[in-house]
Amino acid sequence: MAMRLLLAACAALGLASVVPSALGQNPTPQPGAAANEQVALRGAGATFPAPLYRKWIDVYTRAHPNVAIEYQAVGSGEGTQLFLENAVDFGASDSALSDEQISQAKAGATLIPATAGAIVLAYNLPDVAGTLKLSREVYADIFLGKIREWNDPRIQALNPDLKLPRQTIALIARQDSSGTTYALTHHLSAISEAWRKGPGVGKVVDWPGISMTARGNEGVAGRIKRSWGSLGYVEYGFAKRLGLPMVHLQNKAGTFVEPSLNSGQAALAANVGQIPSNLRVFLPDPEGQDSYPLVTFTWLLLHDQYPDRAKGAALKGFVNWGFTDGQRFSGEEGYIPLPDGVATLARAAVDHVR
Repeated sequence: MAMRLLLAACAALGLASVVPSALGQNPTPQPGAAANEQVALRGAGATFPAPLYRKWIDVYTRAHPNVAIEYQAVGSGEGTQLFLENAVDFGASDSALSDEQISQAKAGATLIPATAGAIVLAYNLPDVAGTLKLSREVYADIFLGKIREWNDPRIQALNPDLKLPRQTIALIARQDSSGTTYALTHHLSAISEAWRKGPGVGKVVDWPGISMTARGNEGVAGRIKRSWGSLGYVEYGFAKRLGLPMVHLQNKAGTFVEPSLNSGQAALAANVGQIPSNLRVFLPDPEGQDSYPLVTFTWLLLHDQYPDRAKGAALKGFVNWGFTDGQRFSGEEGYIPLPDGVATLARAAVDHVR
């Protein structure tokens, strides 16, 4: 009875907003949504940024208990399809969307770069101690199937201090439709005419020299960890978490660069001027003396219109938080924080979502 009288008094005096505090509950309200309105958001897509997105979701939903967010890391290809079919509230892709795909989006499409990362060539040679270096021509020819042995003279010449085994290179690639594959093949097409005229660019390609496949970045990293003599491509954070050694790759300037947060940031900083107003930019062969050569943005895919205003407001709140407070988690999860200029453009794009 006392509680009903308190609620009635607050309502009569226009003090409804103090009720949650009086009850010991004070969740931060979402713009356009009542503080106690429960909102459920569902997304799907790239495995590349999944660890960071899960971290964001955990931290954000703890601070905003009225918002529930589910993200399924099914790969860029499947996530894009689900987004275009309006089966999820947001998608995620390492290959953005083409003009044709944007035209198919039933509720429109806004592409938001959420973070960036490096794609590394990780390997399993437990008896080889030291830094393994590969030139642009050599690692392109490995993926083309032209170099098949670890002790190939071209690899040995780049690594005179290493005793490389007479062992077949067990190449591991993605089985699923993958934005990580898209970024790697885009890079290979930029540096190798033979690749460009052969397998080309795609989320799924016909690999000339592949021995094994696995689903997702996590699956490829795990397969490398278990397979002696293997070499595969994964997002930097996945390799780092499993302690996999990573190849130092030769960049456009001719420098052999260790994959790291710093070399990834150098690549973005040297090429940030290429980003267009639609935020759809690829860096298949970045300029810069210290730039790591295999970096990519990864995008969140938002609908232009959300009929459920509370859902749209909640999603915009989460995404904007990711561009500000959420960026501090990028480095610890193995990703490259967005440059300030890119984050500003991304927030402006989110503002146009309704």
